[in-house]
Amino acid sequence: MSKVHVFVSFDLEHDEDLYELLVAQSRTPSSGFAVLGGSKRSIPAYLATESVRRRIREADQVIVLCGEHTEASACVRAELLIAQEERTPYFLLWGRRDSMCTKPHGAKTAEGMYSWTRQILQEQITFTSRKAAADAAAASLCKAHAKR
Repeated sequence: MSKVHVFVSFDLEHDEDLYELLVAQSRTPSSGFAVLGGSKRSIPAYLATESVRRRIREADQVIVLCGEHTEASACVRAELLIAQEERTPYFLLWGRRDSMCTKPHGAKTAEGMYSWTRQILQEQITFTSRKAAADAAAASLCKAHAKR
């Protein structure tokens, strides 16, 4: 089975260590996912939006790593908005067990933050992939039915 390709959105100022932990976890043979890339600070502003949009579009999913300051991160807010616009499935991951993590602005009220354990992460990646496939199939059926 091929690995799910993910883009990782995270607060560049406070949570780069979480990104590195997730990348390390992705490199284990049984992870089921591969990190295509994540938030970057080295891109000039005028290129950033299209570059990030392309990377999010190319990913199967977006994982939003939530830390204590995520709600204040303009970068995470912008990446989440792009994922929503591009209809790239995403989920929120509680990054720090010992801290009160916050959702980024733009996250829906009903969206939960999932605990970060190996098992929960793998289950959420699988669930998000299945839901995206089901949503795409339903949209295709609706489109075909509308043409009649």
